Amino acid sequence: VQLQASGGGLVQTGGFLRLSCAASGSIVRIRSMGWYRQAPGKQRELVATITSGGSTNYADSVKGRFTISRDNGWKTLYLQMNSLKPEDTAAYYCNGNVLAPGLGYRDYWGQGTQVTVSS
Repeated sequence: VQLQASGGGLVQTGGFLRLSCAASGSIVRIRSMGWYRQAPGKQRELVATITSGGSTNYADSVKGRFTISRDNGWKTLYLQMNSLKPEDTAAYYCNGNVLAPGLGYRDYWGQGTQVTVSS
């Protein structure tokens, strides 16, 4: 199972970005997927998650500004980020709780994509 994140970049305060995470490999079922972020010197934190049933959960700091979504086939996960703030600057990671053949459900991580918001 591979998760490939993309879409990061440099943006000014108040701007927007859309992150994508493409899932590939031997996937039987995906229970949930999410976005996490880690700023320098800080622990990785949850940004948003979405379950197979479509339920979403957001960190308080991004509610009303970020939207998590996925395509129907779970091939791509998205994070629309609006009204970006300097404190949103971090490396963003996608995560999937995935059932692979013979392995049971496991957490998989994509590589980080850097988001930098200038003031």
